[in-house]
Amino acid sequence: MPSLYFSAAHKSSGKTTLSIGLTAELRRCGLKVSPFKKGPDYIDPMWLALAAGRACFNLDFHTMAADEIRASFQRDGRGSDLRLIEGNVGLYDSVHMNGAGSNAELVKLLGVPLVLVIDCKGLGRGIAPLLLGFQAFDPQLPIAGVILNRIGGGRHGANLLRVVEHYTDLPVLGMLPRLAELDIDERHLGLVPSNEAQATGHKVEQIRARVAEHVDCDALLAIAATEQPGPLAQTASASATPAAGADAKPISGIKIGIARDAAFGFYYPDDLAALEQAGAELLSFSPLQSSELPGVDALLIGGGFPEFHMEALAANRSLRTAVADFIASGKPVYAECGGLMYLCRQLHWNGRSADMCAVLNADVAMHAKPQGRGYVRLRETGACPWPGAGDKGDVNAHEFHHSAVVSPDPDWSYAYQVLRGTGVDGQHDGIVHKHLLASYAHLRGVGGNCWPQRFVTSIQRALGG
Repeated sequence: MPSLYFSAAHKSSGKTTLSIGLTAELRRCGLKVSPFKKGPDYIDPMWLALAAGRACFNLDFHTMAADEIRASFQRDGRGSDLRLIEGNVGLYDSVHMNGAGSNAELVKLLGVPLVLVIDCKGLGRGIAPLLLGFQAFDPQLPIAGVILNRIGGGRHGANLLRVVEHYTDLPVLGMLPRLAELDIDERHLGLVPSNEAQATGHKVEQIRARVAEHVDCDALLAIAATEQPGPLAQTASASATPAAGADAKPISGIKIGIARDAAFGFYYPDDLAALEQAGAELLSFSPLQSSELPGVDALLIGGGFPEFHMEALAANRSLRTAVADFIASGKPVYAECGGLMYLCRQLHWNGRSADMCAVLNADVAMHAKPQGRGYVRLRETGACPWPGAGDKGDVNAHEFHHSAVVSPDPDWSYAYQVLRGTGVDGQHDGIVHKHLLASYAHLRGVGGNCWPQRFVTSIQRALGG
């Protein structure tokens, strides 16, 4: 199947804008694009899913084994005309000296054509040694072409084109100008999510039109159709690998209320699918607008940006009370990051304070710098309210939060010991209260950590099943 991988020399080079625009343009032309995002991320996939009209899936070495990555790439790309992967950070960036877990390693694992996106702001003849260095650093990693982004004008672009053509053998596949309309507003976790941004459809259309104008889409499709060396073709059986938990016997009749609005929207589509495969029906509610909870057996409150909606969340007193009563009754609830913040007493930010659900005996405060960021490794303590706690060993996850719990309650029980990361207090994560698990860590139902199945099973057990 035709595939493309967009990477860059460094983060914030314009990969997301290009990926959104190309996806939207190909969709306009009648093609089906399956988008993927490298690494843990919720926000970029939201925009890519909006542009594609279908879910975007994450491929992550930290939480997924190589076979799982290949299987997802095959399975979740079915029925499309193009699989498009947007990389994260820089092409060769990795915390490991040998480059393990980098974009370059994922390109080689999947055997897909690689296109490099270069941020050309302030760059001139120096683009030549930059590109030559990227080519020479790993000769086993062919770069199919380059897209020049943030061009200052016709003269700047002509000079860059001349230099690239003279010193390298890389085809220039597009030259995007530096235009404000190509930018998506950012905040402390990256782009503003598409579930919050105003006029998202208009923004996608703006980006699409510019990409169509300045990028050779036909050349990209031709490159996407070329066969690349890699192990993917040798592992066709991986496409039959089921999603995590798919082999477990479904449980029927369980309903989970899922918080979904502008304040909460960080969910992995494959995790939601795994919950449904386990037998759960997902019913959405809005902590911003719903006056009451739907008739459900459990709640799932994911991450998001409650701090940007703190007054509106506080104003919805009836829903806050309903959530607190639901948890007090002993019903199962899982909350991640923003969900944890929502369950604290008060949220403090920029000199303002707002009442939250007061389920957890502590306040939470926003900080200018990240309080926890990146990959985490957790060890289950046995206190997790889900069955099977401790029998899966260590758990790989990720966290990214500017908030911190103010004076954690010393009487709290925790589901996890933090081996790497920050969590709630630097040593623990996963606050356990009645049948609530509230954690800063974001889990994925992969890599042997089938949390969706465990959560559904715990709901059944709580119902007396």
